[in-house]
Parts: sequence; C-alpha cells; structure tokens
Amino acid sequence: MNPAQDPRVDAYIEKAAPFAQPILRHLRALVHDACPAATETLKWGMPHFEHAGGILCGLAAFKAHCTFGFWHQGMEQVLGADGTKADSAMGSFGRLTRLEDLPAESTLRRYVRAAVKLADSGAPARPRPVAKKKTATVPADLASALRRNAAAARTFSDFSPSHRREYAEWIEEAKRPETRQKRVATTVAWLAEGKSRNWRYEGC
Repeated sequence: MNPAQDPRVDAYIEKAAPFAQPILRHLRALVHDACPAATETLKWGMPHFEHAGGILCGLAAFKAHCTFGFWHQGMEQVLGADGTKADSAMGSFGRLTRLEDLPAESTLRRYVRAAVKLADSGAPARPRPVAKKKTATVPADLASALRRNAAAARTFSDFSPSHRREYAEWIEEAKRPETRQKRVATTVAWLAEGKSRNWRYEGC
C-alpha cells in the first residue's frame, strides 16, 4: 500500500456502483501521478486529496453519477470551458457517468498541477456553498385562524422555522377542503397547547 493512500478510500471505491469504480480508480491514480506528494483522507464521507496542509481536490460516487472537483479559488479560470458543467452537480466537471465524460488525461494532469501551484501559493479555498434556509409561507386560512387565537399565534411565532414549516406543509398537502379545514382547526388547537406538528413522536 502506498503510504499516501488511505485504505478507507479503497473501501469507498469497492462499495461504489460498478459504473463508478473505473472512474474513481482512474481519478485516484491520476491525482497521485500528477501530485506524488498528495495524501488521501475522507471528509464528509467522501475521498479527498490533501496537499500543503489543505484540500487539493475530491471525488465522490452517487447512485447514478460521480463527481470530481478542485478546491482553490482561481481554478475556475484554469478550467475554462471544462468547468462549465459544474452547475449540473457538485464538483468541477458536473455529472460523470463514464470515463469519456472527463477531460483527456494530459489535460487533467495539467489541472491537478495548477491546483498544486495554487495550494503552494497559499491561495484560499473556494467557499463552500451555503444552503439557503427554507422559509415557511403561512397559509392564508391558518394565518386567519391564528389571529383569532392569541395562545396559538404566540406558540407559532416562537417555533423554529422547521416547526412552522411542518404545520404549513401539512395543511397545504390536504386534498379536500374539509380535510384542510380540519387540519387548520387541529393545528390551532395543538399550537394553543404548545405542541409541535409531530408532538406524539417527541421523546420516543
């Protein structure tokens, strides 16, 4: 075993879907060839390569595709047109389902070496995307009912966004008007008692 390799990465590749394994092995070998000093690790459950004290690049396998991406700011300019697929999936090259989806080996080696230069220069890593928090839109009929029940309105206001969203989605999922009316009434009653939507299962 190469001391730069992590046996956990071997296990990760072995567990990947058959289509993904040759892609992952190819990328792994190519990174080590282009940057012999790179070491492997797992971060967020996915294989990553480190150099100069930080993440150089990383790869991942999903049910129907793989991804491979670089971490340093400035790689966007290096990748040029090859980086335009990044919007289709995490990583720098979008969804990878076969080896042919990757740039040529010589091009990939050039990209890895460019990433190494950025790492050696102390260039900062790309900021990780921050997921936007979903905000709950309060159904009009629930809002109207809450205006008539101060205790329920106070509980709803004090609840976390996720708790408010659970009630709002439950009401919006009703298929029939009578079902919706019943859910609004139940929501107000439970809120007046300080209960969350899934209060029955709390503490289980």
